[in-house]
Amino acid sequence: MSDAFGDVGGYQATGEELLYKKYNLTQEEIDYLESVSTQVELATPKDIADIKEELIQQGYMKKKKTKKKQKQAKLSQPDQYRSTDGTTILVGKNNLQNDQLTLKTARKSDIWLHTKNIPGSHVIIQSADPSEETLLEAANIAAYFSKSQLSASVPVDYIEVKKIRKPNGAKPGFVIYEGQHTVFVTPDKELVNQLKV
Repeated sequence: MSDAFGDVGGYQATGEELLYKKYNLTQEEIDYLESVSTQVELATPKDIADIKEELIQQGYMKKKKTKKKQKQAKLSQPDQYRSTDGTTILVGKNNLQNDQLTLKTARKSDIWLHTKNIPGSHVIIQSADPSEETLLEAANIAAYFSKSQLSASVPVDYIEVKKIRKPNGAKPGFVIYEGQHTVFVTPDKELVNQLKV
């Protein structure tokens, strides 16, 4: 008697393998929905339309049917900040903006930041060699626009954009990377507001 239950990658998978695959897919779904939840908590009114559009695209919401043909919703622009030394810092406030910012807008030599294993915004420093002050200010912005906004000592990863990859079929906002550095910061609302353009 065989314990094979399904076909995975050209061979018969066991029940245990199928269960493990299902578990991983469920965990990815939970992670994605947590990231959307965090974005809703941190959203400004202009961000809500983008989040709604993303949820429609991902099949979580249905688009309202109207008799008039609706124009494709235009994605809002990332928030812009300027570090103390004048370097531009861009912040995606939802998963669609995060993808656009990281995968299309940013130069390969720019520096990408994100809270380590915590839902939050993608942050881009528009510089290949930012000062330590700019790096820490951008890390503070990344920590502030994350689920750990009210925490102390938040880990923030940073790496060159050219080392960021999006797996085929991955949900919006999900990327992978290796070789990152990590800094620890305490989110400072006053600093974030001060750097806003």
